Amino acid sequence: MTTVILLRHGRTTANTAGVLAGWTPGVQLDDAGQAQVQAVAQRLSGVPLAAVVSSPLERCQQTAGTVAEGRPLDVQTDDRFGEARYGDWTGRPIKELVKEPLWKVVQQHPSAAVFPGPEGEGLAQTQARAVAAVREWNAKLGPDAVWLVCSHGDVIKSILADALGLHLDSFQRIVVDPASLSVVTYTDTRPFLVRVNDTGGDVSALIPPKKKRGRRKASSDAVVGGGAGSGAA
Repeated sequence: MTTVILLRHGRTTANTAGVLAGWTPGVQLDDAGQAQVQAVAQRLSGVPLAAVVSSPLERCQQTAGTVAEGRPLDVQTDDRFGEARYGDWTGRPIKELVKEPLWKVVQQHPSAAVFPGPEGEGLAQTQARAVAAVREWNAKLGPDAVWLVCSHGDVIKSILADALGLHLDSFQRIVVDPASLSVVTYTDTRPFLVRVNDTGGDVSALIPPKKKRGRRKASSDAVVGGGAGSGAA
């Protein structure tokens, strides 16, 4: 089973200013965001990561770099984990965007939302590229890997919707805060959503158990009744 840790970047200056950053260059973590990232890196310090992959945007590179610091691996960049391309909405205040007719489409029928301008894309395109990237990295890293991708709120929400088997029109029901962890385990049969919007607490359950000779291969079946939990012996 391949385990993917989806980490949203820490809080940024655009977040606090109420501006839709999109692919605007130079958007950095603010002081609170840097503290959030240091805390999540400390939480994950005992989890062996096969790879740390990041959106190309600075806020994610900063976040991923902090997580990777002290580990024997470099941050790898994949544009498919980059922010949704909001086109002409990029850089505009949220308080203005809520007045646009497209805002209601994004809220109620996001699978039909296509952002205006030559650089805009549809949220369905955002989801397709991000999910394809996850599955490609899963295949590359193998079934025993635990790896981390640092990305953006809407991108992570779209990956989680896919993992849950939700139509993209329901992805606005998912909350992904800055510097939060969401975890999905992919099996031959289906993905399992392990955590969503986790901003604190123990992560030792993400550490793979030591391999034992004769140990039965992990099942992709869901346990009827819910089982004893990941911490059970």
